[in-house]
Amino acid sequence: MWTALLVILGIAVLAVFVVIGMYNGLVTSRNRFKNAFAQIDVQLKRRYDLIPNLVETAKGYMAHERDTLEAVITARSAASNARGPAAANPDDPKAMQSLVAAEAGLSGALGKLFALSEGYPDLKANQNMLALQEELTSTENKIAFARQAYNDSVLNYNNKRESVPTNIIAGMFNFLPATMFEVTEEKEREPVQVSFN
Repeated sequence: MWTALLVILGIAVLAVFVVIGMYNGLVTSRNRFKNAFAQIDVQLKRRYDLIPNLVETAKGYMAHERDTLEAVITARSAASNARGPAAANPDDPKAMQSLVAAEAGLSGALGKLFALSEGYPDLKANQNMLALQEELTSTENKIAFARQAYNDSVLNYNNKRESVPTNIIAGMFNFLPATMFEVTEEKEREPVQVSFN
């Protein structure tokens, strides 16, 4: 009788350790994707800080393109506002979807600005504009790498969250699915052109 009781107690203790291990694995995965988003957030902030300088530089040359310049500023503001809730809670699907949509709008506005700037040779030769172009290109590359790391972390977390038997623990402790940071429309997949040559 004591042997049976010890076996049952041993199985119960083992089950507790397995549950603790699965829970800790989910927490670790969730923290990894939140950290990965923090890396995106740093680069997005840098990008948003560059845009006013870019617009100010272009403003002197592109006086007749006021609507385009205002569209860039408006899109930057919308993206910056969407960044806050997403940074505060990257596992909130609505916040991530809002950020993705705002980033798509900003990329579209920047693309239009760069396309129009091709018609202004003095702007293309401006040293400040060339420096901003280089910084923006570098930042866009860093954002792309950070997005890839974030999406990899989200995939790992979601796989762990949906796998049996971890999915039972995820459901018990309300581990919600994470949202990838990806473009949703085909036209958003086109790269922002930042060439002033």
